[in-house]
Amino acid sequence: MALNPTPKQTTLLKAAVFLLALLPLARIVVQAGDQTNPLEFITHGTGDWTLYLLCITLAVTPVRRLTGLNWLVKLRRMLGLFAFFYATLHFVTFIWFDHFFDLAAIWKDVRKRPFITVGFAAFVLLVPLAATSTNAMVRRLGGKRWQALHRLIYLIAPLGVLHYWWMKAAKNNIGKPMLFAVIVALLLAVRLYWNRAKVQPARA
Repeated sequence: MALNPTPKQTTLLKAAVFLLALLPLARIVVQAGDQTNPLEFITHGTGDWTLYLLCITLAVTPVRRLTGLNWLVKLRRMLGLFAFFYATLHFVTFIWFDHFFDLAAIWKDVRKRPFITVGFAAFVLLVPLAATSTNAMVRRLGGKRWQALHRLIYLIAPLGVLHYWWMKAAKNNIGKPMLFAVIVALLLAVRLYWNRAKVQPARA
């Protein structure tokens, strides 16, 4: 199973990943009522898990290439969709529980608070990726156009880290944002290195 899981084993793996990805939500729901500031707890929990899952999704290709575990690619779409799921919960918390759908107040925050502006931009860019995640959309767009669109993840992840960094920097707490920044930078640097190596002309 380690190298070449059967279709049945792959189905079980997907089911396990699906359930594991829901555990953070269960924790947030169960523990929110016990918090001094439930809104802050929900906001931070959903935001943190958006970044965790974005990093895990970005890590799939490097891990696959370095280990030969090609079956990991079968989990990438689900992981990416769960990143969008938690980002959506994060966004809904902001517009509903934090602003009660007050569009004027929401727009004012988006325009005047840089970390919210960046986070909003990252979420908006995630929407077309989630909307085109099906096999039918891959066929409709064509492989090259679909891949070009989904390279937006290389912009979304840094924007997400910047959103988190600026939010934490206001509280003089940049340890965790710095860790996310290093992880995302390494994952993107590996891809850049491989892409440059691929286009280097062969030497005689």
